[in-house]
Amino acid sequence: MNTFYFLTLNGLTMAALLFIMASGLTLAFGLMRVVNLAHGAFYLLGGYIGVQVIRDTGSLTLGILAGGLAALAGGLLMERFLLQRVRGMDLSEALLTIAVGLIIADALLVVYGGQPVSLPLPRELRAPVDLGVMMYPYFRVLIMIFAVLLGIALWLVMTYTRIGAAIRAGVDDRETAMAQGINVPLLFGGVFAVASFLAGIAGVVGTSYMSLTQGLDVRVLMLSLVVIIIGGMGSLKGAAVGALITGMVSSFATGYLPQFALFFLFLPMTLILVFRPQGLFGRTA
Repeated sequence: MNTFYFLTLNGLTMAALLFIMASGLTLAFGLMRVVNLAHGAFYLLGGYIGVQVIRDTGSLTLGILAGGLAALAGGLLMERFLLQRVRGMDLSEALLTIAVGLIIADALLVVYGGQPVSLPLPRELRAPVDLGVMMYPYFRVLIMIFAVLLGIALWLVMTYTRIGAAIRAGVDDRETAMAQGINVPLLFGGVFAVASFLAGIAGVVGTSYMSLTQGLDVRVLMLSLVVIIIGGMGSLKGAAVGALITGMVSSFATGYLPQFALFFLFLPMTLILVFRPQGLFGRTA
């Protein structure tokens, strides 16, 4: 039972990280119709910058903020100066984001080397906390709480604010939203910046769960895309459910059947693509 509880909590931690990553990505994907294949590189960028700031200053809060802002700056620069030049050309957009992701990953390899990097947490955050069924690292519990609070905050913004209404309109029908006077380019930039910021934050806090290594950007991007495909493009509820399914399947498959972990990881996505291509909470075109 201890193994079961441990894998369950690890699955919830992974789900929390994936939701932080995928929540912004799914909104940007739904609004802009751009598959940002550099999203994993922004995770890596935020992680390395954040850990470096934490080591230099000793402040976890400052490190998380610095990682998020570094990824935000990278996302804004890519959207403003590169993506806008190939808007509407799907293949060019995909190739461009792949190229940017490779450039960022290689630059980080040159600067930080290829050794795994872990998050230097204060002792009080590394201490285990009693959850009733077992002891579990306190910081991982905080990650789960943060993901829940983030989901609530995004839901409130999307449901009860004019910005949220504009984003929903843009996701549902961009042309009609533009005809209603919504500044779609500004909306694009804002959503893309938020998505990149969340990727940077996930890169910092996720380092307590998965050490930063070269190639991690591809892994987290792959998992984020699995989450979006399962949940449905542009759906926050879908991102939450997709992250929960992916995190739990990944944890239990790795724990009990590691040789078939990738098979079980992609199995839910495959079934969704076959029987409900728009995702669990996505809409048909």
